[in-house]
Amino acid sequence: MSPGRGICGVDESGRGPLAGPVYAAAVILGKNDAIEGLADSKTIPAARREALALQIKSRAAAWAVASASVAEIDSLNILQASLLAMRRAVEGLGIPPRRVVVDGLHCPQLSCPVRAIVRGDATVAAISAASILAKVARDAMMLELHTRYPQYGFDCHKGYATEIHLAALRAHGVCEIHRRSFAPVSLMLNTGTLFPD
Repeated sequence: MSPGRGICGVDESGRGPLAGPVYAAAVILGKNDAIEGLADSKTIPAARREALALQIKSRAAAWAVASASVAEIDSLNILQASLLAMRRAVEGLGIPPRRVVVDGLHCPQLSCPVRAIVRGDATVAAISAASILAKVARDAMMLELHTRYPQYGFDCHKGYATEIHLAALRAHGVCEIHRRSFAPVSLMLNTGTLFPD
């Protein structure tokens, strides 16, 4: 899908991790804002993602990044918190979009037409751009949180349920940025172990 003025791409980052907020970004690419190398952010090396994020921010017609907190994730559930972050990102744009396309299966409630596109982050330039901005912003936040909670290794796994993270949970317990509604965390809180009997 080629860029079109007023068409906004939206994607999130951080639905799966056990810790930290979920982020979303909204990007409107103008007709002359083609940026080479846009793709699903998960397929792009970190240094390249950061370089692309700078290009997106300087060349897009409009962009915004927003998040939903760990408390919101635990109270709403991760899907609803992701949709909330998406809505906040769209509402944060400097210009109102004519319509919105979102990666995945679910759409946030918006005041303009919105459509979900499966694998949109790999096929729609504006969604790819949003994917990159959301991931870069969330990764930066997890690096910041690592300085507050260095024992968990958030700088390397960004909150995902890796062996390093699970070992840190076993050793240090749950901290305030862990998502208490997620199974390994709730299990640790309720039983003191990651391994149920």
